[in-house]
Formats: sequence, structure tokens, C-alpha cells
Amino acid sequence: MPSFKIDVSTAVVFVATAPTPKLVNQKTGERAVDRETGAGLSTVGLLVSDEGEGNLYQVTIPETGIPEGLAPGLPVKVIGLKARDWENEFNGQKRHGISFRAVAITPAA
Repeated sequence: MPSFKIDVSTAVVFVATAPTPKLVNQKTGERAVDRETGAGLSTVGLLVSDEGEGNLYQVTIPETGIPEGLAPGLPVKVIGLKARDWENEFNGQKRHGISFRAVAITPAA
């Protein structure tokens, strides 16, 4: 499925939740990895505020793109944010949504 760039150049972005490893399988604890680089993936909650509206996004980021000491409340810049819609069927029920992915995040100056 195609992905779409999200422009956050005018937004104020804060860390809402600290990074947590993204798992492929909850039972085995197998961690998700980036297909291109092999780096482990983590999920970070980001509060994005722009044009009077604020939203919380769970963004998947390779561990190589996450700086040390990332904590809730820290203002950050998001590099390469993209959105992709998804759909699957599990136990006869269709599910769908939008996933968010970024190349990296850095502390805001």
C-alpha cells in the first residue's frame, strides 16, 4: 500500500510516551525489525499540535533513529513522518486503520 508524507514543519511535537519495543508476536516476544536495515523497531507516542488542534499518534521508529534520554514532555522534531492505511482480517472480523512511521526523532532546539 502507498504511504503519504506528513508535513509537521509548522507543528509543535512533544513526546507523550517513552519508546517501547514493537513486537511481532506477543507470546514469543519476537521484536519487529526494519526490513531494509535490520534495526529493531520501537513505538513512541507523540503529541502533535498544529493550527489549534492536537493529536496523539503512535509512531514506529527504528531504534537507530531514537536518541538516548527520550522522556515524556520533551519537545522533538520528527524526520520523515509518513502515514499508511492498513486492513486485515482476524477471526472473521475485518480491522483497519492508519499506521505512522518516521525515520527518526531528535530533540527540538
